[in-house]
Amino acid sequence: MKKSLVFVPAIFIVLFLLKSFVLKEKEAGEKTTEGTKSFTGVTRRDKSLKNPFAKVPVVKVNINKSELVNIVFKSNDGGQTWKDISQGLPENLKGEGVQRDGFFANDRGLYLRAGNGIYHAEPNSRTPFWKKEIFPDKRRSIAPGKAGIFAYNYDGQFLQKIKGRSAWQPKYTNFQGKEVRTIFETAGGTVFIGSNNRLFKSTNSGKTWKPLRTGGWVMKMVESNGVLLATGQEGILRSTDDGENWKWVIKEGGVGIAIEHIKGGFAAITFNTASKARRVRTSYDGGKTWQPIDAGLPAQVSVASSWQLFDARLPVQASIASIIQVGEFFFCGHPAGIFRSSDKGKTWKLLLPSVENKVFNLSVSGNVIYAIPTNSGC
Repeated sequence: MKKSLVFVPAIFIVLFLLKSFVLKEKEAGEKTTEGTKSFTGVTRRDKSLKNPFAKVPVVKVNINKSELVNIVFKSNDGGQTWKDISQGLPENLKGEGVQRDGFFANDRGLYLRAGNGIYHAEPNSRTPFWKKEIFPDKRRSIAPGKAGIFAYNYDGQFLQKIKGRSAWQPKYTNFQGKEVRTIFETAGGTVFIGSNNRLFKSTNSGKTWKPLRTGGWVMKMVESNGVLLATGQEGILRSTDDGENWKWVIKEGGVGIAIEHIKGGFAAITFNTASKARRVRTSYDGGKTWQPIDAGLPAQVSVASSWQLFDARLPVQASIASIIQVGEFFFCGHPAGIFRSSDKGKTWKLLLPSVENKVFNLSVSGNVIYAIPTNSGC
């Protein structure tokens, strides 16, 4: 009996000690949890925890602030990384986008026409990306010239800003053509103006203009080693006599989309009516013969009409838009994104996926690549 009485109190003492230990552990655990439980980083010392409905200071994105994105991208490392440099451009570009002939790149960087100004991004510029110049006119299209930038409109009215001067001056005031699509100046000073109907040429600084027989309109032109190439109504045109005579070198029933000078030759994009898709080719004999380099690219969605490529009122699905070369790499603006080839088009690798179902138009300034997403891909 005595042994039983001694045993019972001993049990109660043990239970009491265990309960005290558990309570201390629980309190310590609650203190640890309270000190770290919020993802906002607040601690027990924050007054807001005393009231569960009080505001907690958290970091948020201001959704009411309009941020311009996906207008212009830039890469200066061969396409490995891309930076969105849209900030600083007009807000209306978010809805309207960049006009097809409202931008170009040269050795001084990228020029872009938008709103009431012309915006310039230098190749090696850091934040801020853009320098704006107020433009005193409504001409929306721009193009490079030997003496300075051209600005023009559909009605055939031209302005030019001479390098080193602040004012824009009227240019080619005696040009009588309409429906102007492009202007191009050769290294020798010959000026070509392309319209919906034909190509015009001047060799005396625009004093007189000669209409040329090209079989329809001409859009984009390039020059290298005395050879002129142009996108035309039926494909790619070639001239070796300063534009006096032209011959089709790619003709597949569809229009010419793009033409670029590459290392040792040319690259072109045309529309093939049989496959109802755009083809990419290169030439290394001055544009005489062409070899396809698009077998490794993903298939494209067909386009119903070639006129959709140039009429913004008509719906058009994205297609291959541009082909350029930087260093030893080819870059292609494709509906799936920007692709790069290190073996002259035999194989392609996706670098930057497309944004907002648009296709990238690519431009080059030295080793810097600019990519502008557009709706039609033209």
